[in-house]
Amino acid sequence: MIVFPAIDLVGGRVVRLARGDRSRMDVYSDDPAAVAADFARRGATWVHVVDLSAALEEDGPARAANAAAIRNVCAVRGLSVDAGGGVRDLAAVERLADLGVRRVAIGTALVRGETFAAEAARSFGDLVVADVAARGGRVWVNGWREDASLAADELVARLAGLGYRHLVFTDVARDGMRCGVDVDAYRHVAEVAGFPVVASGGVTDAGDVRALAAAGPGVIEGVICGRALYEGSLSLGDALAAARSSREEPSC
Repeated sequence: MIVFPAIDLVGGRVVRLARGDRSRMDVYSDDPAAVAADFARRGATWVHVVDLSAALEEDGPARAANAAAIRNVCAVRGLSVDAGGGVRDLAAVERLADLGVRRVAIGTALVRGETFAAEAARSFGDLVVADVAARGGRVWVNGWREDASLAADELVARLAGLGYRHLVFTDVARDGMRCGVDVDAYRHVAEVAGFPVVASGGVTDAGDVRALAAAGPGVIEGVICGRALYEGSLSLGDALAAARSSREEPSC
């Protein structure tokens, strides 16, 4: 199971939001590349980067600062980058790929444009990742500010049918809250999709990571860890060890 330490960016700074709320933002660093390099030194092989300035449609300087930050993070040796936020056309996918991003996460545009969703899957294959955020079984879009009036199951099934084989599923109510994970919810999403998902939202400690790993590789491809890493309730070393734990336990 892949552990994706999270680097959320606003204006070139590393931040975390509570439940996607821009007014509830904590700033952790002014040097995203240094944060990424530290993750790599401690054993991470992937990072999950979110361009919140693009997702929240902030001004040009904020977006330019984030683009520079993403390029610098991609330059960190030994680290692969999964990135998204505000990806609403094929040109945005290409821009991130040109910065060095290995997986490009697409969210709102998958809901707003089914033609685009199909074209992105067809044109970019495994480069693109479906990024689905839900609360109470319903999809939320536009930086988690709008209810899309769409069932999460319906969207996940549609995307799987279009050929998406990587999916980040975020539990909006839990994201940034360090309140624990709902393993059964991810198990359900993986069953609907027909492939394992990346779990996002609510990770508090190594026990949460261990519980996700125990669900098995057919359910969980990876887990995104954010606030818990920055605020000390979870160390990256413990997260990586917990992610390996299910492979080390004898099968019954």
